[in-house]
Amino acid sequence: MTAVLPERPRTFESLPDEAPTAAADLLDRLALVPAARTAVVAADGELTFGALRAEAMRIASRLAARGIGPESVVALALPRGAGLVAALIGTLTAGAAYLPVDPKLPAERRRYLVEDSGADLVVTAGPDTEHLAAGAAHLSLDELTAPDGASDAAYAPVAVSAGTLAYVIYTSGSTGRPKGVEIGRGAASALLAELEGADIAVTDGGRVGWNASPSFDASVQQWVRICRGDTLVMIDEETRADPALLARFIDEQALTDLDITPSHAEPLLDLLSTHGGPRPLTLLIGGEAIGPELWRRLAQKGAQGVLRTVNLYGPTECTVDSTAGWIDGSDEPHIGSVLPGLRMRVLDEKLNPVAEGGSGELYLAGPRVGRGYRRRPALTAERFTADSGREASYGGRMYRTGDLVRLLPGGRLGYLGRADGQVKLRGHRIELPEIEAALTAVDGVAEAAVLLLDEVHGAPGLVAYYRTASSAAGAVTEGVLREHLGVNLPAYMLPAAFVALDRFPTTTNGKLDRAALPAPAAGSPAQAPVTEGLTRSQSLIAGVWAAVLGAPRIGPDDNFFKLGGHSLLAIKLVSRVRAELGVALPVKAVYANPRLRDLAAHLDTLVTATAGAASDATPDAASARQDS
Repeated sequence: MTAVLPERPRTFESLPDEAPTAAADLLDRLALVPAARTAVVAADGELTFGALRAEAMRIASRLAARGIGPESVVALALPRGAGLVAALIGTLTAGAAYLPVDPKLPAERRRYLVEDSGADLVVTAGPDTEHLAAGAAHLSLDELTAPDGASDAAYAPVAVSAGTLAYVIYTSGSTGRPKGVEIGRGAASALLAELEGADIAVTDGGRVGWNASPSFDASVQQWVRICRGDTLVMIDEETRADPALLARFIDEQALTDLDITPSHAEPLLDLLSTHGGPRPLTLLIGGEAIGPELWRRLAQKGAQGVLRTVNLYGPTECTVDSTAGWIDGSDEPHIGSVLPGLRMRVLDEKLNPVAEGGSGELYLAGPRVGRGYRRRPALTAERFTADSGREASYGGRMYRTGDLVRLLPGGRLGYLGRADGQVKLRGHRIELPEIEAALTAVDGVAEAAVLLLDEVHGAPGLVAYYRTASSAAGAVTEGVLREHLGVNLPAYMLPAAFVALDRFPTTTNGKLDRAALPAPAAGSPAQAPVTEGLTRSQSLIAGVWAAVLGAPRIGPDDNFFKLGGHSLLAIKLVSRVRAELGVALPVKAVYANPRLRDLAAHLDTLVTATAGAASDATPDAASARQDS
């Protein structure tokens, strides 16, 4: 059944003079959804709401038997699937909080998250999964869910308050260490209520794609939808990475809602069907700024009835989404106006409010501001400051976002950038000092700096600058740096290019002059380039690689990702192959065959298969089969 679409508001008004009405707890709402309705669709199985509640209760009772309850933290080191959803809801049912630990993160990163958070228990995919921290107990998901002969208990979540911890999600840290953000149950419940009240989550029984990494706060916006009775459709890694597969998945699964970053929305737009269903797909787009051209294209798709798109902005510290604005008409890019669970302050350097048309730093206050940083009282006090506004009687704190905005008419905000060293890349929040700290931890690196540039191999990317110490025992190469960073940092934080400098430019005050750092030279393969002896397929792939990566010469043993390739460039690569060679090369093939010679061999196999299929389809071939 499809709900009638109400009149869409042009702005999302805040409630400046009174606290928002308390939202019902997520699990109270989940208990009311009809049992037969489908709750989760995933590669590892489907769950009805009845089955999900029973599974969650079983998990919760076994967690409780191990002393897990309110304010306990359970690390979920599980891949995206039905099992993850059951474990997440089961953890909340026990009154505890969950810590998402994406299995795709480097092992050192995963271990750090568990140890730094002080997690009480780690839930893994299987008994043979590595132990992530010596001090935390480990259990496999099978151990939590295996039938034990006991009768099913009634669905009765442990009673919690609005301030009880719901989850801890880690973000990049300016001190060189990621920091865990604590969010309470009331804030998570209010997020769902506000998505509904702002006409974003409106379909009765919608089908919502879970697209984000579990360790990324956008995933919260996706899983809370299950608590209102929507079906959560898990998108596998291969589909997420390939726009053609994702567009087909949207149609096949009849998705009504999809959260996506601007970088990944752009190659998807022209692939979307205009005949998807009774109402257009809702794109919840956020994670990074939207440029004017993409804004125009999204508005155009809205006018064609293909999409309705809302631009969402918000720091993890304020429960995912803080502002929202519809993308339609001829508006210039903006991040909309503040959602009801928060109140905004746009303040100048002296903490005075700015007038309409003025710019300043954005502060957010109200019940959806998080509890703070886990086990970091000093950092919490620095970023979560006293709210000086007249509505401070219920909350008393405001969060300093570090984002610069312009106050537009009607309460809307224009995003101007950051006031510090934090950047957003492909939807991920990155503190550049964290990467710099990882670089200077490499033996022989005396100095390091990292910039986000608009153009690195044809797309926005990180560039690492480094100077080696004269006393370095061995050569510090790009390969050494990439290997070290790959062990300690997630893939989205790895630089696309490395530049070695004899000295770093400085200002007249002796400080690093970031504006004077040189752009990376075009084409700097990690290995000595080879141009002779290439096969025809290798030459074709090398030409596409050179165009995508900006490298003039590519050798058969060069590695796409070691030359600076990443997910967006992999998408560009398969698009060029499809356009120039007429072969549908899946994005997963680039990840499975990153070396040029291996990818070329895979391409040969595809070409042969395509030619064979075309031959079989001809009348002569058909006759030959009949004659035989």
